[in-house]
Amino acid sequence: MAGTRTGFVRIAALAVAATAWAGLVFQLDASMALAGAPAKALWAMARYFTVLANLTVALVFTGVAVRPGWCPPRLIGGVTIAIVLVGVVYATLLAGLLELSGGARLADLLLHRVTPVLVPLFWLFATRHGRLTHRDPVIWAVPPLAYWAYALLRGRHEGVYAYPFLNVAKQGWPTTIVIALIIAAAFFAAGHAMVWLDQRLKRRR
Repeated sequence: MAGTRTGFVRIAALAVAATAWAGLVFQLDASMALAGAPAKALWAMARYFTVLANLTVALVFTGVAVRPGWCPPRLIGGVTIAIVLVGVVYATLLAGLLELSGGARLADLLLHRVTPVLVPLFWLFATRHGRLTHRDPVIWAVPPLAYWAYALLRGRHEGVYAYPFLNVAKQGWPTTIVIALIIAAAFFAAGHAMVWLDQRLKRRR
């Protein structure tokens, strides 16, 4: 029984990792078509939370596929919340803003729509529940907050902002801060809901 579950976890993690890696490769190809040099393309990609979150997904789930038991529940939970944030923000604020085609469109599909579905499904069905605490959402909030500061500083320095809602030069600080607070509140609420669900799933199993 344990061997069957380990095999399921490994295959599921491999599917998630392969999806994230494929999306990143397609995005790199599309970025190189615009930037030219690989280094410039990678630097441009590093501007986006979507790319950084999917890179984290790719690395973590590759590790899980290689060694299913190594990943702490808190890490899987944090990665899950981060990639769900990617999907929700994309669906509510960003979808349809750009006309994409070819590899860029496929990358958009994989990174914004597919991994934000696959990762929470993995968390639901391929992880052991009951190990999360209500301290975890505070820890999970650190990477998005660090990204917010990084994105604002980089945008101010380069004059190019990763997302329209971060563009302080265009919409001003009050609007930028209000949107950031709304996203942060939704993130914390989702984190605590995840902990609650984790405890419920433990009791039911």
